[in-house]
Amino acid sequence: METTAGTYALILSSRGVRPLAIGRRGQLDVRRGFYVYVGSAFGSGGVQARVAHHQKLAVRPHWHIDYLRRVTQLEEIWVTYDPVRREHQWAEAFRRLHGATMPMAGFGASDCACEAHLYFFRTRPVRSAFRNEVQSSLRGHGRVLCYRASLALRRASFAIAR
Repeated sequence: METTAGTYALILSSRGVRPLAIGRRGQLDVRRGFYVYVGSAFGSGGVQARVAHHQKLAVRPHWHIDYLRRVTQLEEIWVTYDPVRREHQWAEAFRRLHGATMPMAGFGASDCACEAHLYFFRTRPVRSAFRNEVQSSLRGHGRVLCYRASLALRRASFAIAR
């Protein structure tokens, strides 16, 4: 994974069902399935630094995703090192994918006009479907890479999953 700026999506799995308090936002009813959280990293350390934060379980949650990470498993990270901030476009692209539902309005989107930056899927979202969605709807979109979290957690450097 690179220290370059970019946009990312965390693909998270949940094996349990439980209510979860998300700071002041309220309660999220976590279900079995997959959650996709979209973010961007245009600060110091780029995508690598931001994803490193998301890999660790926060003692004092700061962002909405810090709460959800406590009860989910990080499976994959999808990334574009596109120099354009695509976070809001990616959230919209995930919303349009087959089977997507919005589990909590405003999650991860308290500083923008998006409905949410978190989507739920009963089955694992398909990267090729997402890639086709962004490449057909967003002119000049860069490549979407996939990093397997199991490899990322074991090594300092990330390996691209094919």
